[in-house]
Parts: sequence; C-alpha cells; structure tokens
Amino acid sequence: MLIGILAAVFAALAYGTASVLQARGAQSVDTGAAPDEAPSLRSTITAMLTVAFIAGMALDGIGFIGNMVAARMIPLFLAQPIVSANLVVTVVLATLFLNARLSRRDWIAIGVVVMSLILLGVAAGDEGREHEWWLHWAVLVVGIVILGVGAAVLPRMHSRVAVLAGLSGGVLFGVLAVAVRILDGLDPFDLGEMLTDPALYAIVLCGPGGFYMFTVALQKGAVSAASASLVVGETIVPGVIGILVLGDTTRPGWGVVAVIAFIAAVVGAVVVAMSPVVEAVERAGEAPVPDPTP
Repeated sequence: MLIGILAAVFAALAYGTASVLQARGAQSVDTGAAPDEAPSLRSTITAMLTVAFIAGMALDGIGFIGNMVAARMIPLFLAQPIVSANLVVTVVLATLFLNARLSRRDWIAIGVVVMSLILLGVAAGDEGREHEWWLHWAVLVVGIVILGVGAAVLPRMHSRVAVLAGLSGGVLFGVLAVAVRILDGLDPFDLGEMLTDPALYAIVLCGPGGFYMFTVALQKGAVSAASASLVVGETIVPGVIGILVLGDTTRPGWGVVAVIAFIAAVVGAVVVAMSPVVEAVERAGEAPVPDPTP
C-alpha cells in the first residue's frame, strides 16, 4: 500500500507543479493583446514552446503514470482524493512563484484536505480485485456515451455549461481510474491480453476525453465552477465504484472515519478549486494573478 500512496502523492505533486510551470511559461510571453482580448495564436504557440511549459507537459505525463500506479495498488477512495489534491500543490506553489496570496479560507481548506487524506490513509484497507467481465465493457461504453453526449450537447448550451462539462470531465477521469484498476495484461505483462481488453480503449478514450470536457468547461464558464465539478466527478464516482463493485475495503472499525474523511477531503478540494488563485493559474496569460483579501 505504501508504494501506491507514494505514487498518488507523486502524481499530485507532478500535476500541481505542471500547472504552475505552464502558467509561468504562459505569463512569460507578451500576448500583445488588451486585458479583455484573447491572446494571439502566435503568442500561444510561443508560450507552449517555453522551457517551463514543456517541463509542465512532461510532468503531466509523469503524473499520469503515478496516477495509474496508485489506481492499481490502493483503494480508489484513497487514490483519487490524493491525486485531486494537486490543486493544493498548485495554489501553494503559486504563492511562491506567481506572487499569489491565499485567503484564510484557502489555508483552512488546505489543512482540511491534508488531515483528511492522512485519516484516509490510516483507515484504508486492501484494494479490491474481484470484478465481473462486464465491467470491462461498461467503462468503455460509459466513456463513449459521456463524451459523445457532452460533445454534442454542451457546446450548444448557454447556462451551467462549466459545471456540467467539468463534472463530465471528472467522471471521465474517474472511469479512467476504474479502467486502470481492472485492465488485464499488466501483471503479469501480456500485450495480447491487454490489446483485447475493452478497458484499455476506455483508458485511451477517457484520458483525452476528460481533458477535452474540462477545456470546454473553462471556455464556457468560470474556472472555479469547472474545477470544483471536476474534483467531484473524479473522486466520488471511482470511490463509490471501488467500494460497491471492486471490493475496496477499510480497516475493521474504521469505516465511519473513512466516510467522514473522504467527504471532508472532497469538500476541502472543492473549496480550494474555487480559490481565485486557481482561477489565475488556469487563466494564465490572460490576466495577472489576483491578490484576494483574507
């Protein structure tokens, strides 16, 4: 279990650091646009070619590997909240490198997340390994349906798009975590078995699909709504599936503690997601990092 927890923490650190590096790279480029105008395509490409931005993209890839390892080795109700704590890493690093300041509410939420994750780590039992073959097809079908309906409907909506698109992206990431857990052909490695497993194609679909839906959410609404919805989708859905379908367990007598800690971790992460600092990092290059009043 220790290796899985370390992998999840590593993924959170990688994802959170990647966001700040990408923001730093974007902000280092003069967009040549007015405050209320979108940056030019040339400036966007230039930003993506900066060392900081490329390093951030590399860390995203490394973080994904850590996320996969965690999903395989520890209960999903523990793995996903730890990974979603990448927002905590983002806002803390933003205070160091992007001249951002956190409000008292942000610091309290960060404390709640950290303490809740510690309790979850203590309360978590073994990860489940028992599941039916239908689940391999279910994750693929669910991924296709969510992405297809979202791509067709959400761009045409005029209200609550950020929430629904962010939630859809989060659910896709959650389905991805479930698919990683059940993927055949990894241990022991068998490429032929892996290529015939529908869960592999669910991973291939849900990863880019989740990023697409989150991008739609950012384009159509507030970052806070999009990020908060993403956290809910990528933590609650796989956490529940892990317990009800995969057989993830808690230590004897620690079930209530795990439930309370899980809820607190999700709520704390949502509060962090609604911080103006997260807004500034996600909107890097469009406006300076705000200085919220505590």
